[in-house]
Amino acid sequence: MAVETLETGTKELVTITERFWNYLTSDDLWNFILVASVKIISILIVSYLVVFIGKRVIKRIFTLRMKTPLKHSERRQTTILKLLQSVLSYLVYFSAIIGVLSALNINVAGLLAGAGIAGLAIGFGAQSLVKDIITGFFIIFEDQFGVGDYIKLNTAEGTVVEIGLRTTKILGTTGEQFIIPNGQITDVINYSVNNSKAVIDMQVAIDADIEKVEKLVTTYLKTLPPKHEELVDIPIFLGVQAVVGTEVTIRIVAETHPLQHYGIARIIRRDVKAILDRNGIPMAYPKMMLYDRGSKESEGES
Repeated sequence: MAVETLETGTKELVTITERFWNYLTSDDLWNFILVASVKIISILIVSYLVVFIGKRVIKRIFTLRMKTPLKHSERRQTTILKLLQSVLSYLVYFSAIIGVLSALNINVAGLLAGAGIAGLAIGFGAQSLVKDIITGFFIIFEDQFGVGDYIKLNTAEGTVVEIGLRTTKILGTTGEQFIIPNGQITDVINYSVNNSKAVIDMQVAIDADIEKVEKLVTTYLKTLPPKHEELVDIPIFLGVQAVVGTEVTIRIVAETHPLQHYGIARIIRRDVKAILDRNGIPMAYPKMMLYDRGSKESEGES
């Protein structure tokens, strides 16, 4: 009985092996592989070309749009440009996946129907994703900030490099990159929308001639706008800001284009310091008074 069972099992194994070998060597299989390979390669090539050409067409359209007489916000146009390019990539590659599955004779309709039912179940647990997408839409629609803006977002601070429907990417000042889900964005400070102001405080000695200082600095400030296009108007000498001990603090305010106030402030500090030095006006510096109690006691004894 055991011998017969063994012979039967051996025959079944041989039969299965023969069927598998015949299937591997059949013309139908290799014709299917050949046709499917050609279809898949064609789909991938066409998808790549559509994305490659489509992105450049979109960029070209926005470039021509910026050259029109109408005033368009460059930052807003750049944001929408990158968003459209991303949407194009998603749509084309999703269509390519559907095409590849169809080329492999996979029932795409049934797969999508099953995915829809599963997606409905998963959707209840994906509320954060929906929140990210809705928030991202309103960020772009309301133009809260755009690509290239310098912003402070929650705890992240830096330049916006990408705004998507789900996440926002910020490049920090020291090279770090922040990737923040749009649904978690609460507080935003945009430094790139309005003009910036440079507030320069400098300390001169208490015995300095303030009127002379005002005359020299005011004359100098009038020469700055032709030299520095970052300035919106002539900087203003506000005068004495504070008097503390042996120091008199003078204040200068300069309005600049967004985020240009740091460089202008450094230039004004350097030049004003040089002007005051050339005109013999002393800058404030710490002073220390030393008292020798021993000498006083010796004088009293004598």
